[in-house]
Amino acid sequence: MRPLVVTTFLTLDGVAQAPGGPEEDTSGGFPHGGWLVPHFDEVMAGQMDAWFATAQDFLLGRRTYEIFAAHWPKMPTEGDRIAWSLNALPKHVASRTLESVDWDGARLIEGDVADAVRALKAEDGGELQVHGSLGLVQTLLAEDLVDELRLIVFPVVLGTGRRLFAEGAVPRTWRLTASTASSTGALLVSYTGAGEVQTGSFALDQS
Repeated sequence: MRPLVVTTFLTLDGVAQAPGGPEEDTSGGFPHGGWLVPHFDEVMAGQMDAWFATAQDFLLGRRTYEIFAAHWPKMPTEGDRIAWSLNALPKHVASRTLESVDWDGARLIEGDVADAVRALKAEDGGELQVHGSLGLVQTLLAEDLVDELRLIVFPVVLGTGRRLFAEGAVPRTWRLTASTASSTGALLVSYTGAGEVQTGSFALDQS
């Protein structure tokens, strides 16, 4: 059994839509694409390299696949851990609309996505990593298939946009395993699943 790891950039109010550029995802009339770019620094670059170093293959939703496939094959891979990983390692693409994929190493998932991911997780090997792919991530969270969340939380509030945890998210508890701060005030954190939500009360005992 190997872990499924989700890496996501998000704002203080939980928005994860179009962090990297104005045209990345304008669905819903989203006007703030590229919101993370002014906050990127060497701390984040180093952490992303370290996270990509543990990947064995990738699981991508349709929109993220199309964004990545338009960009990363054009990037030189020598000395660039992220470019090498995305171009060289297998990529499993979940889509209801694509009929084929042409990026080297990419293949379309057939049948039920949750069942296919369970089969991938059952294999031996390194991490199965998800980047971006918000709709897919929400499906994986609902199916309790995510073992670790790696989040970079930026000091930005947008008030609108697609969120990592949408309405109807399944209640879960997560355990913090690592944290650091960037020079621009972003928090880089890792959480592993810790089971069901536990509740309590601060009310005084009236007995």
